[in-house]
Amino acid sequence: MTKWTPTHEAPEPLEGPVVATITGGTIVWFVLFLVQLPFFGWYRDEGLLWWLWTCAAGGGLGLIGIWYVRRRDAALKAAATGSDQPRVSG
Repeated sequence: MTKWTPTHEAPEPLEGPVVATITGGTIVWFVLFLVQLPFFGWYRDEGLLWWLWTCAAGGGLGLIGIWYVRRRDAALKAAATGSDQPRVSG
């Protein structure tokens, strides 16, 4: 087991524009869904309807992701300022 034990400390996690990244990805999923929607019949006939629903699921999960990262960002900012309650608009 000692072969797999790390010998150095883990680096700090990278922080970036997380809210913007998740929002952009969510928009892309919804755009892909809307672009494929006119071809619903073709996807159904070819047995590829899962492509359409994958994009819809990606958009829906992206909305949950936006909510999550906004709350996380507010909590991190509140912790940095010493406040007890994070404030999130919306």
